[in-house]
Amino acid sequence: MMNKTIIYIILLFSTFNIKAQNNKPILFLGATTHIGNGKKIQNSAISILDGKIDIVANASMIRIDSTAFDTIFKLYDKHIYPGFIVPNTTLGITEIDAVRASNDYRETGKINPNVRALIAYNTDSRISKTVRSNGVLLAQVTPRGGLVSGQSSVMYLNGWNWEDAVCRSDDGIHINWPISYYQSGWWGEPGEVKKNKEYTDKKDELYNLFKKASSYNKKSQIFDLKLESMKELFDSKKTLYIHSDNASDMLDAINFANYFKIKKIVIVGGEDALKIVDVLKQNNIPIILNRVHRLPEKEDSPIDAPFTQPAELEKAGVLFCFSYSGDMEAMGSRNLPFTAGTAVAYGLDYEKAISSITLNTAKILGIDHKCGSIEKGKEATFFISSGDALDMRTNKIEKAYIKGNTINLNNHQKDLFNKYSNK
Repeated sequence: MMNKTIIYIILLFSTFNIKAQNNKPILFLGATTHIGNGKKIQNSAISILDGKIDIVANASMIRIDSTAFDTIFKLYDKHIYPGFIVPNTTLGITEIDAVRASNDYRETGKINPNVRALIAYNTDSRISKTVRSNGVLLAQVTPRGGLVSGQSSVMYLNGWNWEDAVCRSDDGIHINWPISYYQSGWWGEPGEVKKNKEYTDKKDELYNLFKKASSYNKKSQIFDLKLESMKELFDSKKTLYIHSDNASDMLDAINFANYFKIKKIVIVGGEDALKIVDVLKQNNIPIILNRVHRLPEKEDSPIDAPFTQPAELEKAGVLFCFSYSGDMEAMGSRNLPFTAGTAVAYGLDYEKAISSITLNTAKILGIDHKCGSIEKGKEATFFISSGDALDMRTNKIEKAYIKGNTINLNNHQKDLFNKYSNK
């Protein structure tokens, strides 16, 4: 009896192996594929195998053997895009703004380099499911508050838990560079521009912290959790994300990073980035832009400054990507593709706009070796839309894949619509 059982188990595993070896790729045929690198293929042939992209080709230029594929999706008049990536967001670590218990994006204190957004990430968030219905499939989940907010991580918007959803853990540390000048009053009645009396003190505080971290990195006999978490900034394993908008503040921040020989720097915000283009290019510093759908920060700026800035940065040769940071940023992240669409209306090339929410973002976050574009060997993280995904009128996602797995595009908003539409 035991021998029969052993034979049965052997046969079972043999069958499983045969099936695994006989897996065939899935083919997506005829769609207009936006690669993510600034190019597109009008009549494409895209295949995926074992969770990765296997073929990227012009269907008009190759012979296709239908027997070589498990399934063929004919997608004529459809569009394929790489999964959009939203950086610098609290998506997944905040749920209901007015309910404190549902928000886990800020730690007490002002110096928290050891805080990890990763372990607070909630894969059951209703907001994430709504956001991915518009093609946003990855997010850089970022803590907030203080001088040093903590560490961000890049997450797939799908998974059982944070360990399952992680794309890149602890990609960098975020600091909020102090503001040298600020506008008094409030948005309804702006006051005069005043000098921040605490600017020097806060800047010195950052210098002292990084001096300690630099010394700790070279030699230390005592374990310090906060300084330990900063070690990888100095050997370029982590990125220093500097949140700053004013030109003079950004220059101070860049000098600060150069002083400590930190090579991987990203400016987050960059309201005045066009004023320091040469410095950004000289130091190879990319920009994570503020959201496009807003008014300019300064009253003397042109009203359309946020709309035209992306095209001007592209023309200047500065690497940048779009974010949706600000008020209600988690739920608003679903509008990320439409900010890119607005930039197109104000001069940015369409395919470059796609890059600015896909491959550019992936490069800045250090995940471009596996995400951000539809290229052979990369993870099959993309979606199919019946129309232009940068236009809210035609952004209609029919299918989406994360690492080759189909994801459920249903969400709370659709459930409510279906519940009440026939009442």
